Amino acid sequence: MIRNYFKIAWRNIINNKLYSVINILGLSLGLTVCLLITLFVKDELSYDQFQSKKHSIYRLVSDEISPSGEVHKIGISGMVQGATFKRQVPELEEMVRIVGDRFNIRHNNEIFIQEVTKVDSSFFKIFDAEFVEGSPYRALSDPQSVVISEEVAERFFGKNKALGKPLSIFYDNEFQNFTVSGVTKKSPINSSIQINLLLPLHHDKVQDDQWINFYMNTFFTVKEGANPAIIEQKFAKIYAAEAKEQIAQALKDWGYKGKLVWKLQPFLEMHLSKDYQAQNGIKESGNKLFSYFLTGIAAFILIIACINFVNIAISRSMKRAKEIGVRKVMGSERKQLIIQFLSESALLSLIAFIVAICISVLALPTFNQLSDKTLSFSYLLDTKLVLLYLAIFILTAFLSGFYPALVLSGFQPVETLYGRFRFGGKNLLQKSLTVLQFGLATFFILLTIVQFKQVDLFMNQSLGYDDSNIMIVNAGNVERSKANVFISELEKYPTIQQVAPRQQGFWFTLSTVNGDKQLNHDLEVVDNRYIELLGLKVLQGRNFSPSFPSDTATAVLVNEAFVKEANWKNPIGQTIAFHNKDKYQVIGVIKDYHYSSLYEKVRPQLFIADPKHGGYGAFYIRITGQNISQTIAYVREKFKSSMPTKPFEYEFLHETNAKNYTKEIKMKQIIGWAAWLTIFISCIGLFGLSSLATEKRFKEIGVRKVLGASTNSIVRILSIDFLKLILIAYLIAAPAAYYAAEQLLQSYPYRIQQGADMFLLTIIGLLMVGLLTVSYQAMKAAMMNPVKSLKTE
Repeated sequence: MIRNYFKIAWRNIINNKLYSVINILGLSLGLTVCLLITLFVKDELSYDQFQSKKHSIYRLVSDEISPSGEVHKIGISGMVQGATFKRQVPELEEMVRIVGDRFNIRHNNEIFIQEVTKVDSSFFKIFDAEFVEGSPYRALSDPQSVVISEEVAERFFGKNKALGKPLSIFYDNEFQNFTVSGVTKKSPINSSIQINLLLPLHHDKVQDDQWINFYMNTFFTVKEGANPAIIEQKFAKIYAAEAKEQIAQALKDWGYKGKLVWKLQPFLEMHLSKDYQAQNGIKESGNKLFSYFLTGIAAFILIIACINFVNIAISRSMKRAKEIGVRKVMGSERKQLIIQFLSESALLSLIAFIVAICISVLALPTFNQLSDKTLSFSYLLDTKLVLLYLAIFILTAFLSGFYPALVLSGFQPVETLYGRFRFGGKNLLQKSLTVLQFGLATFFILLTIVQFKQVDLFMNQSLGYDDSNIMIVNAGNVERSKANVFISELEKYPTIQQVAPRQQGFWFTLSTVNGDKQLNHDLEVVDNRYIELLGLKVLQGRNFSPSFPSDTATAVLVNEAFVKEANWKNPIGQTIAFHNKDKYQVIGVIKDYHYSSLYEKVRPQLFIADPKHGGYGAFYIRITGQNISQTIAYVREKFKSSMPTKPFEYEFLHETNAKNYTKEIKMKQIIGWAAWLTIFISCIGLFGLSSLATEKRFKEIGVRKVLGASTNSIVRILSIDFLKLILIAYLIAAPAAYYAAEQLLQSYPYRIQQGADMFLLTIIGLLMVGLLTVSYQAMKAAMMNPVKSLKTE
């Protein structure tokens, strides 16, 4: 019996090729999107799940509360906190500190830069790693030992055994030999802690005992059954007792009034944490909003595809009315008819699933490129996910077949055989589903336009300076005299216009203004050349100048945000106590510019030229843009001759700025593809519906033609009903999309304004696409010979 059901179902699919293709194509595309996004979300949620102690590992984090009540969430700590807490809290079993760094490694008379993670010797007591050479036991107990990954081993030792081999690492201003004590397999992609080269933290000779220092990650394993909230209460008491003198001294020396609250963050929450960012030796955090957004996209597209399925099934019901009548006269029971239609739905769904899997496999490399991941289709072969797909399959088959089966099986044989049967009402369900489908499509398209415009704003917003043709050479800490020699050599080359030194990286610190007001700000250690090279505008006062030797001892420049935060009306001549000690006088105000990403408002910024704050670590080089490869070669040559122990590395500033929005650009591409798929699936559904509607009105069209109706009038009559549904869908979805977009944009300090143009273009676009889709069938029907339609029974 079941075989017969599927045999008949297959015949119906073959005999109605157009509608079968529309159903299968629409559903398979929706399922493809669902499968690919499931891969992405699964990868995000699977981070660190392979760790055997994952449920007992916690990271030490803190909330820094300012006197005004502002909370700054900090995911890192210093050296002293973890060791002190571990010693005094019995619920803590093991502790490891982790900090990322970069070291120069000398090999075969060449200098290489290598990403390094400095860790405590207890690292492998907490985190798992598979060793291919050596073992985790006492692997890092020797201060001169290192553990490396297979990739690093191959980089420096080729295919030879690395265990016991020396590595010459530039440490404490000299190259020192370290011995390889272990080689591990490559860390899983979904691991927050990537092992490249592990260096013992206790090799450091300087032991930091400052409680208000933040630069490393601290992890604990907590005893089974221990309550993290109780442990955090103990942290508060220990901090109050142990750091009491330092807090008082910090208040006295530099006016520090912040309050620190130490907390435990579950290890498995770290990757998707928005508050406590992963940094300093930990793989960059993901963004749970992206996962939510992508899941929403998958749900939208799958719902739209399923609506297509149901709508076309309902529309075809009228064509099968006589078939039902004949079956009932021949003795078929209603239950059998229901099973028959559900079988057809299940078979179509099964074919769509198979097609979706094939498309997913083919599209996976492109999706990996868009999502910046290395996903494998084998990720889907997970028991829970397989059950989820099975549930989607059953639900899709049931929803798409249940209503038509229920309605069709209830037809009265006499009415259907004599052609007197008509659907009750005005097909409200079908029309409602069409409105819902295009409403969802409209909502999604409008949000897509908003996201596109916001990313374009990021990429095209004026930064307040020209970042093109600026090459940055990072050199670590360089003495100022040596830096000036290097700069003078570069300035001789014809395609190099300007060179300016700066500290490497970004520094954030605190100063006192107006006698007692604390002000957090970014710090730039530069000279007059840096301001000139970037083309920053001096609004008041002047730039640093060699004509004023005191500038390197007592002068600072500030930006507009600093002036506003300090509440100065006349900033020139104001005094700033740097760390509440060294006093500097404001000589100029720089117009605000975006030195960080557009996700942040321009923060207070202070420029200082005092050499006591260290040497230069980076060189900004503005070039003409001509003969770039030759210019880079010249810079490399002079760098090697000036700093032979340092590796040469460079980047271009405009590329560095663009990296701030890499995820948004990738998301824009994914959303763009999804939007096109949404439109396509909606249109093929509309095409199927219009085709069926035209067939139902075949005789009506013939009568109208005989009575003199023009082709245009017939096309208008057949199209208007569908265009009305699209318009209704738009009127419902547009306000909802506007509200959702406003909520989404609130998270951006610099954001677009939603204008009437995007809503107008959307409705015009939808109506045109709808008209083109429907008018094809309408034109085809209107141009047919009316005699043929009138004599067709």
